[in-house]
Amino acid sequence: MTPTTAVADPAPDSPGACDARRRALFHESLGQRLQRVALGTAWALKPPRLQGLPGLARLWALDLVDPAAGLPDPDRTVNPFGICGIVHDPSPATVLAAYREGLFPFAHVGPLKWVSPAERCILRLDELHIAKRLRRQMRQGRYTVTFDRDFPGVITACAGRREGRWHLTWITPRIMRLYADMFDAGQVHSFEVWNEAGALVGGGYGVAAGGAFFTESQFSHEPNTSKIGFTVLHWHLARWGFRIDDGKWPTPTILDMGFRTVPRGEFRALLADAPALPGKPGRWSVETDLATVAAWQPGGAGKPDKD
Repeated sequence: MTPTTAVADPAPDSPGACDARRRALFHESLGQRLQRVALGTAWALKPPRLQGLPGLARLWALDLVDPAAGLPDPDRTVNPFGICGIVHDPSPATVLAAYREGLFPFAHVGPLKWVSPAERCILRLDELHIAKRLRRQMRQGRYTVTFDRDFPGVITACAGRREGRWHLTWITPRIMRLYADMFDAGQVHSFEVWNEAGALVGGGYGVAAGGAFFTESQFSHEPNTSKIGFTVLHWHLARWGFRIDDGKWPTPTILDMGFRTVPRGEFRALLADAPALPGKPGRWSVETDLATVAAWQPGGAGKPDKD
């Protein structure tokens, strides 16, 4: 089997083996937890975020007295970060319903909060940009891409330490367990990039709600591997009738690939019809090879490539 050939779905682990692996991976030591709390507190107290603390404090106080039922209004945020409520029911069904409304759960420390940023970084699938050098790398046949093959390995790597950066992540063990439950329910999907030695060297995961995909996180252990997997993912999303991919906040990686920021109102308008589309039920698998994806011209032929 060459690295560019679609990989067949592996035989699933037994429920016991799967649970044991997740318990081992979705864990942090006391020292790691204390470090996360310290760094998360420092992050919240940075000057640009201090102005949002009074609104968050009021939300907490009101929630203690009278916990809100149901999902909050995504347009009524209490601070510039976009927090608009406390998560009381972090079940897969509730979280999926929240995504359909433009909300998502987030927290470094403390209770999970519902967040609806003032701007969202989104991709219309016909606007994906694939750089020439990425196309060349995809044609070299050094990597294999799979879907839904190693979700625990992917989310653990996404939560891992980034070189040259403080290790602060919102992908905590409780988030890992939540999205693992959503993966089991067919609501979350992962993409994996494997090198010729069979090592997992790139990947990412996200939520699918009808014709909308919501990218949660990515990682690369070798140059451009997340971009390779991300491009293969978007070839399939376009083929399956998805409309948009929401990347939440802008990062250099997704901006390079054609994502752009839009106001919350425009995002919610784009989102209004997408969840009603059929999407792609069930487990996902790769349906083509890297050479085909490397030749893809999103939005039609004639779009210029750039490095």
